[in-house]
Amino acid sequence: MSQTEDLDGSAAPLIEHLKELRNRILISMGTFIAAFILAFLINKQIWDFIKAPLCTVMNARGADCTFQVLAPQDSFFVAMKLAMWGGFVMAFPIIAFQMWRFVAPGLYKNEKRAFLPFLVASPVMFVLGGALAYFLVIPSALQFFLSFQDSMGGTVADATGAASTIPKGLVFQGSIDKMYSLVMQFLLAFGLCFQLPVLLTLMGKAGLIGSRGLKATRKYAVVGILILSSMIAPPDVTSMMILFAAIYPLYEASIWIIVWFERQAKAQAMADGTWDPEDEE
Repeated sequence: MSQTEDLDGSAAPLIEHLKELRNRILISMGTFIAAFILAFLINKQIWDFIKAPLCTVMNARGADCTFQVLAPQDSFFVAMKLAMWGGFVMAFPIIAFQMWRFVAPGLYKNEKRAFLPFLVASPVMFVLGGALAYFLVIPSALQFFLSFQDSMGGTVADATGAASTIPKGLVFQGSIDKMYSLVMQFLLAFGLCFQLPVLLTLMGKAGLIGSRGLKATRKYAVVGILILSSMIAPPDVTSMMILFAAIYPLYEASIWIIVWFERQAKAQAMADGTWDPEDEE
């Protein structure tokens, strides 16, 4: 067989892979576009979900939950952003499935069994992080921010002549764009930080890091997580400490998951007769 025939034979599988990749991308794009349109049609319901934490805090303070539009285009662009993120969330399962169907044929059976749990765990941990931010951190942070409005207020007489405490010159009038940005900052920050155990355990499973190394660097991990929390959390101590309190236990959990992987690998190697005591060193 000539060299030209070898090249022709190797080109055919490459073209087939490219065609499959194109089809997977087209399916993913079509799914996202359909989900984007659906999310745009229900953007009011999505916005109600975004603003709910602030409205809960405002109602508890006896204030109305209203928002301002500071620029004519703000409402439209916020609706587009809501549709984009809402569409991505709805389309993600199909997009992830298409990615898996493209990659899976190139993996051995044991590699599929090793990789699939991490593929499932990643979105689950992201949702858990986002839920923690939405139900706990965002309300507490908003309460913290709005408390300064009370501290700068004063006692004045209302229309009936009774004394009441209201802010002097400081009236909160939420911006629809700023509120969207604040909530998304919280959700993305906590969702991404909750990927830490997935990343560490995946690296441990691949043998890139070990439990001993993670245990030895605990003090550096504490400092690093504190710095990370201060960088990605909104600028208040409460949010930073809540984020740290959520991430550090995940670091410890990752160590014990890697220990479990190492024990499994050791038991398998001893059963196969390939265990070398120097490997544990």
